[in-house]
Amino acid sequence: MIDLAHPRDLVMIGAIFGLAAFIWSGWAQEAPPKALVFRLVLAGLGVAGLVLVVPSIFTAIGNWSESSAFTTGNSAFTLYLIVFWAEVIIGAVACFFALRAGQAEIIAPLILAIVGIHFFALALVFGQPILHVAALALTIIAVLAFVLPREIAAPSFWCGILGAPVFLVIGLWCLLAGRSALGAG
Repeated sequence: MIDLAHPRDLVMIGAIFGLAAFIWSGWAQEAPPKALVFRLVLAGLGVAGLVLVVPSIFTAIGNWSESSAFTTGNSAFTLYLIVFWAEVIIGAVACFFALRAGQAEIIAPLILAIVGIHFFALALVFGQPILHVAALALTIIAVLAFVLPREIAAPSFWCGILGAPVFLVIGLWCLLAGRSALGAG
């Protein structure tokens, strides 16, 4: 499920996923259910995301000379650039039309779907099967967030409350696997 060929990439995934958990749990604060417990859970998820970022970043910096699947000029890097710009353009166009149609509340699930789908390509770029798991889970959550009851909470809440734990679990798994492989090497 996790390829240990490039452990520095794994710890960077930990950092990026920790930051993503922080961001999505923050966006979820837009319109959660009225009970205070939901805001506290979202705050806890955000703090957990930041806690994941710190050791991941320091481990990555300390091991920056280690190999990476992500190097300038190779086909993986070119694929990454294509996927990145495609998702930026698709996201911008989708958000524009959602806003124009008066459907701002669907922006969070649209963006989460784009993020989820782009992990399918990044799994190939980084040679990390675990990113397929992230892709599938986040894409499913985006669909759920679109259809779950809006009278209970905004779609952004559903994206954050369901998506942040996915980012945290997979990010922590990658950090631990990467640190272990770096320590063994």
